[in-house]
Amino acid sequence: MELPMDKASPRSTPLSLPAGAAPAVAHQTPASLPLGPPAAASTKPLVASANPPLLPVMAPAAAPKSSSGAVEESKDAVEESNKSNVLTIGSIRSALIKQEDTIIFGLLERSQFCYNPDTYDPNASRIVGFNGSQIEFMVQQTEKMHAMMGRYKSPDEHPFFPENLLEAVVPSVEYENVLHPAAANININKRIWDVYFDDLLPRLVMEGSDGNCGSSACWDMLILQALSKRIHYGKFVAEAKFQGSPDTYTPAIINKDSDKLMDLLTFTKVEEDVRARVMSKVMTFGQVVSPEADPAIETKLKIEPELAVELYDKWIMPLTKEVQVQYLLKRLD
Repeated sequence: MELPMDKASPRSTPLSLPAGAAPAVAHQTPASLPLGPPAAASTKPLVASANPPLLPVMAPAAAPKSSSGAVEESKDAVEESNKSNVLTIGSIRSALIKQEDTIIFGLLERSQFCYNPDTYDPNASRIVGFNGSQIEFMVQQTEKMHAMMGRYKSPDEHPFFPENLLEAVVPSVEYENVLHPAAANININKRIWDVYFDDLLPRLVMEGSDGNCGSSACWDMLILQALSKRIHYGKFVAEAKFQGSPDTYTPAIINKDSDKLMDLLTFTKVEEDVRARVMSKVMTFGQVVSPEADPAIETKLKIEPELAVELYDKWIMPLTKEVQVQYLLKRLD
């Protein structure tokens, strides 16, 4: 969800919010996936996926060498400048729009394969020494490798299996501390996992098997990572809103009024703009282009635009606001 322009009524999104000070949130390992019959979907895409952008952090400028006092003063100024650049309306909006592209391209790529139920059946994986499905193996092993390269040191990255991560083997990058420390304990990837496999995937792809279980798992993982990044970016949105108008949010935070916070965070005009932009992107990126096609007569699409819009309207934007509420409730701790 982008930063607000106009205020409107709240969405009735159910919340499960921790009480009291900021405790560590226990992560639940996603359960093996049900194998119900998926619904039919649209035709096959051949679209390349964009990599999600990392949190923008500017490199510090060189400090003057005139005196130690001047050096320290310059460092402080650079730190404040970096924080303000991360939390500006423009930088956050730009990041969210780029993440739309990543999610849409991922959906287009996954839709070219059938459902492939063996990908989600732990009894069909036949992976020696691993008790789980192919998708669970793919995500867990990828997260281990990415953790070794320092991916989850970044405040905008959240693992699905944090209990399995390995220590980084490369020098750590120092990211600007723009969020409240309680942000580290907010991770709703279990919800994102369930939404994707229970609600979205069966409607995105054709039923049955085509033998491409590995490719299916690969694109599932990339979509999950993109959804997680987009939804958890709500922490940065919430911090920017709080810094922009602390007096607006402080009473609701003190009173632990999650409904009031949800009301303050809901902006109908912004959400309408997001829906319209997602619809336009799917209709543009998802066109089937062939020598025989006549755009003036008919434009075939690889996925239904309404499905991507519903994903944003029913899940991405409400879950992003849920992350914002969880963050703000702990903002004054």
